[in-house]
Amino acid sequence: MNESEKIDPRELSPLALAFVGDSVLELLVRQRLVEYHRLSAGKLNAEKVKYVSAKAQFREEQLLEPLFTEDELAVFKRGRNASKASVAKHASPEEYRASTGFECLLGWLYLNGQLERVHQLFEVLWQQFDPDQK
Repeated sequence: MNESEKIDPRELSPLALAFVGDSVLELLVRQRLVEYHRLSAGKLNAEKVKYVSAKAQFREEQLLEPLFTEDELAVFKRGRNASKASVAKHASPEEYRASTGFECLLGWLYLNGQLERVHQLFEVLWQQFDPDQK
């Protein structure tokens, strides 16, 4: 691959941004679980899934959306409205689209160097989101 010129995040597709955002959320959740909980690898994974599944991300996005700036909301909507060929097994199409939008936003923030904002949103999520609520 030729890496002669870095691509501006504004030029990336919503699904490319979601590809990065998925990893951003996954890493933040894994880090928090390992830093504050003494669990086996299997239990860590089970807890992680409670935060990173499409259903969970749908609920997380609903919790955080009132905090989104106008630009963040536009990025979320771009990701949510991006067409997907498949849907998660345990999520409705609405939940899956919203989770893609949320991942898109996290990827956009991360690639734009807005790590403080990523952490700010994650802290609200971690403090207010109940992963055991259905």
